Amino acid sequence: MNAQQSRTRQYIYIALLCAQGVIIGLLERMIPFPFAFAPGAKLGLANLITIVSLFTMSVSDSFFLMVLRLLITTLLGGTLSTFLYSSAGASLSWLGMLLIMQLGEKRVSMIGISAAGGILHNVGQLIVASLIAQSWTVMLYLPVLAFMGILSGIAVGIAANFLFEHVDTLSRLRYADKHKGGHYGNSPHVADLSRHPK
Repeated sequence: MNAQQSRTRQYIYIALLCAQGVIIGLLERMIPFPFAFAPGAKLGLANLITIVSLFTMSVSDSFFLMVLRLLITTLLGGTLSTFLYSSAGASLSWLGMLLIMQLGEKRVSMIGISAAGGILHNVGQLIVASLIAQSWTVMLYLPVLAFMGILSGIAVGIAANFLFEHVDTLSRLRYADKHKGGHYGNSPHVADLSRHPK
């Protein structure tokens, strides 16, 4: 498989994950949020797609996927407010999970990474809410939202773990680099599938 074919496969994979992330984001938007100070804040269920991307593609492609998903979700009925909340939450969560992954799977599990991402997702949203309200008293909601973020993150982590254990393609993508001595943070490209039998 030449480089062009490999990249085409990668683009298709990114498009599939993006479509799934947009659907989750749109469904999540239908869930009412209990705090009026942050009307655009959500639970961060679309972090499932972020976790999958972090474990199965390069850092640059994972970041591109996150940005693309946010833009498409906003264009499909979002507002500037929802975009700001979602962007802050998703970006901080993505960066935090990426850094924690560097510790390696022997030190932190996928569920632990997801739980941290859930907390950071809500922290990012609270920072935006504080800037909009021009008051850091909004951060007093952090304990409540941190608790919600942990629960949401654990649920997403369990779901991601289930997918990697039961979806053969994801499992191969995740573990392909282990044969090269890799660990968290050294994810292969989709093109590596061509080297592994089904």
